[in-house]
Amino acid sequence: MPSTRLLGLAVAAVAALGLAVPPAGATPPVPAGPSGPAIGLDDRPTAVVSLGDSAISGEGAGDYEPGTRGENGDWCHRSPNALIHKTALAQRTVNLACSGANAANVSLADTTHYTEGSQARRLIEVARANRVTAVVLQVGANDDPAFTDSIVGCIKKWLNPFGSGCAATLRTQWPQRLAAMAPKVEVAVNDIKSALRQAGYADGSYRVVVTSYASPVTEKMDEIAHGPQGCPLRLADAAYGRTEAVPQFGDAFRGVAARTGVSFLDFSRATEGHEACSGNADKSGEWQNRITVDPYAWAYGGLDAVGIHMAQQSFHPNATGHAQLGRCVTEFVTSGSQSARCLVGADGNLHAVA
Repeated sequence: MPSTRLLGLAVAAVAALGLAVPPAGATPPVPAGPSGPAIGLDDRPTAVVSLGDSAISGEGAGDYEPGTRGENGDWCHRSPNALIHKTALAQRTVNLACSGANAANVSLADTTHYTEGSQARRLIEVARANRVTAVVLQVGANDDPAFTDSIVGCIKKWLNPFGSGCAATLRTQWPQRLAAMAPKVEVAVNDIKSALRQAGYADGSYRVVVTSYASPVTEKMDEIAHGPQGCPLRLADAAYGRTEAVPQFGDAFRGVAARTGVSFLDFSRATEGHEACSGNADKSGEWQNRITVDPYAWAYGGLDAVGIHMAQQSFHPNATGHAQLGRCVTEFVTSGSQSARCLVGADGNLHAVA
């Protein structure tokens, strides 16, 4: 493929970053009546639910659920490999997250994203049909931080060998962006609590876990992968993202969790040593996707797929990454801790460390 086309795909791929219905094979919720649960509380199956954006919907993990692959404009890309389905916390796992969602899409607001309505409103029905024991929320990247635009801007800087990088500008803007994002995520958290109250739950009868984001890239890239077919970023910019921007993201979510009285799990270093382009040419050991272009997206989305949807899997955790994140979430929730971070242990697996 000519190099100019590769560079074009690199920009298009990262523009897709953005970061339901139970997956195929999962038992669908029992419809609830207007006055509450359809069956007794003690008899309902336990469930753990995920809400948020692409980082938790399973974007990048592949094998997306029918109906979320672009059909009729729904590009939520919910995957049976998503981290919530890799937890061992309940009898059922329900994924309501959607790629590209922002905090308002999670809230109880009258909102539509990729044809789907409020995630919190759908949580009410799930909570009536099941006994929800935990809700895991990962959202905010698509609000004021504009993570997509930020990475696209960094790639454009890489495309210009005579210019400067993106870190200097982002370093001055990032704190203000995070400060503007935090209240919106707080609204989403409080609406999740309200939704569960509407479903008949008492405060404290379930866990809400707010997570941060893992760095998709590192300055410790494989030399061959550092380019349009892998990670077209300046090393200094990748270093800024991994060591400053993503940890500051974590600090912002820690504050959100403290102010809303919920649990916090820090993913900032969760894929450390396993980021995109950190492995060999065969991508062994990587838990994050490199630039990934899916030319078959049009098979489900038609002409709507042309453009960013062909590359929206780029720089998201792959199936292995989601499995490790799900492992860490399980450890964290079962530990009863209020706050922890996910770190790779001596055994090579991800663990929740207080």
